[in-house]
Amino acid sequence: MSNTLIKITAAAAALSAAATMVAAPATAQSSKEKCYGVSLKGKNDCAAGPGTSCAGTSTIDYQGNAWKYVAKGSCVKMGGSLAPKKGNAKPVPQKG
Repeated sequence: MSNTLIKITAAAAALSAAATMVAAPATAQSSKEKCYGVSLKGKNDCAAGPGTSCAGTSTIDYQGNAWKYVAKGSCVKMGGSLAPKKGNAKPVPQKG
């Protein structure tokens, strides 16, 4: 093999690996849902309101506009909300 062919093959392999890593999080998150109002202070995955940048920036436990990923179908059962909510009341899990 020539040096050029080796370099092209290596570059193609690197691009393929990078594309796989980018696609993996989307696949993993498809079995999860954003659950608002259930994360503890600084433990949110994203969206913690004005003045915050994203993950880990919630300023209070159960912040209503901060979400974290949970297993699909479990958010409402644990007392969270599928949409941002006002306040920071402790979530009340559903019985049953």
